[in-house]
Amino acid sequence: MSRCRMAVVLVALTTVAMLHAAAQTPVFRTGIDLATFGITVIDRKGEFLTDLTTDDFEVLEDGQKQTIKYFARGTDTETGPEMHVGLLFDTSGSMSEDIKLSRSAAVKFLNTLSDAKDMTLVNFATEVNVAKYGQKDFPRMVERIRAPIPEGDTALFDAMGVYLDGASQDEGRKILVVFTDGGDTRSTIGFGDLMTLVRASDATVYSVGFLEHSRGRVEERSRLSQIAEATGGQAFFPTTMKDIDAAYAKVVAQIRAQYSLAYTSSNARQDGSWRKVEIRLVRPDLKGMKVLGRRGYFAPYQEPAAKTK
Repeated sequence: MSRCRMAVVLVALTTVAMLHAAAQTPVFRTGIDLATFGITVIDRKGEFLTDLTTDDFEVLEDGQKQTIKYFARGTDTETGPEMHVGLLFDTSGSMSEDIKLSRSAAVKFLNTLSDAKDMTLVNFATEVNVAKYGQKDFPRMVERIRAPIPEGDTALFDAMGVYLDGASQDEGRKILVVFTDGGDTRSTIGFGDLMTLVRASDATVYSVGFLEHSRGRVEERSRLSQIAEATGGQAFFPTTMKDIDAAYAKVVAQIRAQYSLAYTSSNARQDGSWRKVEIRLVRPDLKGMKVLGRRGYFAPYQEPAAKTK
C-alpha cells in the first residue's frame, strides 16, 4: 500500500515535534511509562556475553542511579518480550547494479529470525511503500522483495522515518535492518532530523550498505555507521554473498545476546528533554567489557497547564 505523501507529511510533523523535544518514551507491556533499552555486552575477544543478570547492571540517568523494573535475556524467546523486525529495502535506480545481491541478502535474513512476531517491509525509491506481515505471511513478503525493478530517486531518510513512526506503536524488541547504498536524493527531511528520530526510538538498527558502485562512498558509509551505532547496532558493507553470510552471523548473534532492560525514571518532569543514560557493569570481573546500546532518550512531554487570569 503506497503511503508516500501522507507518510512524508506525518514524518515531517513528527520530526518537528521531536526537534521541539516533544518525543515520548514507549510503553513496555506493563502499561507504565518506562525507558526501555536493548543492550549487548562484548568481552575483550569480541564475543557476546549471554548469561548476565539484573544484578550485573547499573543504570544512571543524567548521573542519577535508577531502579531496573524489567530485565530479560535475548535467549529467553518464550518468556522475553516479543520481537518485531523491520526491513528497509532500497529499490531506487542507484541500486540497479547491486539489487540482485541485496535481494538475496534480504531473503536470506528472513529465514534467520523465524521467531519474530511480525515483519514490516518498507520498499522505497521515489515513493515509500509499507506492508506488515505475520509469520504465516512471510512468503508473501519474499515475493514483494523480489518483484520491484530498481528505478527512481532515493527517499532513504523518509523511509526510515516512516518505519520508526510506525514501530513506536509496537511493544517489545524492535530490530530494523536497512538494505541500501546509503544515498538519499528525495527525502523531505535531512540527516540531522533523521538522527533525532533515531535517537528518539528504541529500535536497534543494522545497516547493510552496498557501496561498491556508490559515488559518495565515504559519506554514505559514515551515515550508515552513525545510524547503527546510535542504536547499539552495527553497520556492514558486503560485496559478496560470503560477506553477507559473515554479517548475518554477527547480526543474529547480537540479537540473540541482546538484553531487554527497562526502568521508570526518578525524574518525573514531562519536559521532553534529552536524558543521558549510562548502563554500566558492576562486577569487578566484568571490567573492560563493552556495553552496546543507545545512550539516552527523550523524556515524555506534556503541555504546561494554562495560567488562569
